[in-house]
Amino acid sequence: MIFRQAIEIFRKDLLIEWRGKARFVALAVFAATILLMMSFAIGPNNKELQAHASGYIWIAVLLTSTQLLAGSFQSETEGGALEGLRLLPVFPPSLFYGKAIANWLFLVLLVVLVLPLSFALFDLSIQGSYGLLALVILLGTAGVAAPGTLYAALTARAPAQQLMLPLLLFPLLVPTLLAAVKVTALVFVGDPMGQAGGWLGLLACFDVVFWMFGGVLFWKLVES
Repeated sequence: MIFRQAIEIFRKDLLIEWRGKARFVALAVFAATILLMMSFAIGPNNKELQAHASGYIWIAVLLTSTQLLAGSFQSETEGGALEGLRLLPVFPPSLFYGKAIANWLFLVLLVVLVLPLSFALFDLSIQGSYGLLALVILLGTAGVAAPGTLYAALTARAPAQQLMLPLLLFPLLVPTLLAAVKVTALVFVGDPMGQAGGWLGLLACFDVVFWMFGGVLFWKLVES
């Protein structure tokens, strides 16, 4: 029951985003603009750009994610739709996991869209494996999507959601982003010491914690 409801919530969010494609395109342009600003700030110094490229990519993802996550509960909070879902009834964990998976997919697509621009701007090359790059993208965005969905729900009715969401979310994401940036950098410059495995393990641990407790905390949040 919970799994089926989560899939329906996921499909609903995909349909809403598809109908409003301009919003996602605007978010991708916003992320690209951040990368352009970073490259202009450093200037034509290829070594500096390459050394910090992984950080710039994840900063762009982090800043753009707040806009994406803030709108994820817009349809539920307008017109009392969230209360309507509870009366159906829809289990709170189903709502959380359906939305978190949808947000995860959108973040993955965002990274895929901005990566080619990053390679062009920062003169990057893959010294590690493409599989490792794909894995860190999946784990890194998952670590942003789960707590981001939880805090987006928490601040959905707040008058200053655009301000409250990053204030609450960013400190929590520091370990996740640190691990994601480190592994991404190792993909670009190589990993002769075999450090990527440890950082990926740390990233996976945070993902498990966020996704496991997100559903439980979301239940308490909705019921309160």
